[in-house]
Amino acid sequence: MRDLLTTLINNINLIIVGKEQEIRLVLSAFLSGGHVLLEDVPGVGKTLLAKSIARSIGGNFQRIQCTSDLLPSDITGTNVWNPGFGKFEFLPGPAFTNILLADEINRATPRTQSALLEVMEEQQITIDGQTRGVPQPFLVIATQNPFEYQGTFPLPEAQMDRFTLSLSLGYPNRQEEIKMLEQQSKQDKHENSSSSLSLEDLLRLQMASREVKVLPELRGYIVALAQSSREDQEIVLGLSPRGSLALQRAAQSWAYISGRNYTIPDDIKFMAPYVLSHRLIPVTGKSSRKIVERLLNSVTLDTKDFN
Repeated sequence: MRDLLTTLINNINLIIVGKEQEIRLVLSAFLSGGHVLLEDVPGVGKTLLAKSIARSIGGNFQRIQCTSDLLPSDITGTNVWNPGFGKFEFLPGPAFTNILLADEINRATPRTQSALLEVMEEQQITIDGQTRGVPQPFLVIATQNPFEYQGTFPLPEAQMDRFTLSLSLGYPNRQEEIKMLEQQSKQDKHENSSSSLSLEDLLRLQMASREVKVLPELRGYIVALAQSSREDQEIVLGLSPRGSLALQRAAQSWAYISGRNYTIPDDIKFMAPYVLSHRLIPVTGKSSRKIVERLLNSVTLDTKDFN
């Protein structure tokens, strides 16, 4: 199974240059059954990353360009009257896919943003009282530009809490950008890439990552971090129980990607900034990222049993 995972990572690395850690982070969210929020400037490869993951697992890919006039039914689908059959027929929306890219999600209205709440949490969509499951596996990758706020609608806390990870791809360095230009001048790597594993393989990887061992002491450490965030004077809204569960599953997936069937404290400490920062609401003028770093330094764990 780990050979399949290594093949998947290497396959995506051929397309996305110099972003192996970011690729591993996105895949860790995928293996944990979660979703990813990419906060980055345009043109750094967010769409290409989503397409590359879908192509590498032989899955379907749909992209939504979020705008202020986008309706919830434009995402979920709707029932339409078919006069030939004399009944309503369901036309599925782009959410019925394996990899869904919601580009510039903060440009959609809150009503449209909320259309993703059920499918992100329950892997299903309810329309006119009928519930339909989405294809499995299912991953939402949403993007937003952190430097443009005109005409945007900030994501509510309930929406942010449904993203397992929040991260940024960032600009490539000089050598990585030169390599990217060289690859694109030869051929379109994305269009010519092939799947390295199947959807069934990905589901097996998800199940395997859930079986990664987490000692009771580490679960206690996660809960201690959550409780500290709820009691911190610089935080208006602390970590929810859903956030605690997301941190545990993300640590399990990261341990599995790192080649282990057990978690260690460093897995939790490494994943904490990506899992916690977008969930916490700090007081005005404070950085949630720096608060997470302070929490990690203040909440201690006896590591003698992990050496």
